[in-house]
Parts: sequence; C-alpha cells; structure tokens
Amino acid sequence: MDCVFCKIINNELPAYKVYEDDFVLAFLDINPAALGHTLVIPKKHFENIFDIDETYFQKIFETAKRIAQKMTTEGVCEGVNLYQANGKAAEQTVPHFHLHLIPRRPNDGIDFTGRGFNIISKPTEEEFEAIRQKLNLLK
Repeated sequence: MDCVFCKIINNELPAYKVYEDDFVLAFLDINPAALGHTLVIPKKHFENIFDIDETYFQKIFETAKRIAQKMTTEGVCEGVNLYQANGKAAEQTVPHFHLHLIPRRPNDGIDFTGRGFNIISKPTEEEFEAIRQKLNLLK
C-alpha cells in the first residue's frame, strides 16, 4: 500500500510527532492552516469514517481532546476546530482516516464558512520544533 500516513506510522517518512500509543499517532500537519495544526490518525489503516473500527475512532477523539486541551493551556490558541473529510467528494486528500485539529485565534483569517481554509506559509524547522515541544505528549 502506498499510503503516506502508513509510511509515517512505519517511520519510513519523518513527522513532527506530538503523541503516540498502540492505537493512535498525532503529528503536526506539514501544510498547516495555523501554527500547531495537528493530525490525529489511527495506526491501523482505515480509509475513512465508514470503515474505521469503533475502538480506534474512540481513541482518536480521546487523543484529540487531550491535544486540544494542551493547545489552549500552552497558549497555542484560544479555540480549536476539528475537521474531518471522507471521500473525494468531501475533499479527502489522503485515503487514511484522519482528524484535523486546527488551532484558532480571534481574527486569524481562517474561514470555515464554506469557502475552506487557507494554508499558511510553511513553518520553518525551528517553528515546527517549538510547537511540537509545546504539544508534545510523548513519554
């Protein structure tokens, strides 16, 4: 299988990981809508919400809640959007279930009114590492 997320899970591709356990991996999105934009994925391949196992689904949202709480307590943001797409018609670009956690601040320019969200300019290595440290739940 040629799945970019499976390659990240298998350490074949690098990622700025912020959490990992037996079920879930969370890492910073390399094309973020906002600094700290995090993806939470199951470590087992499920294409979308229609075929994901309930245990993995629950673990993803438990992890998302922990990371979202850390985003706010660490001052990364004041609010968080959760975004998840299923299938090409919904603009799912990677066919591996994933949940976006998008940090929000007042007047940040991100638009979820039906026109989508704009990708910010790509952060530097230092910015990625600094935000990874703030969100890090790895032991």
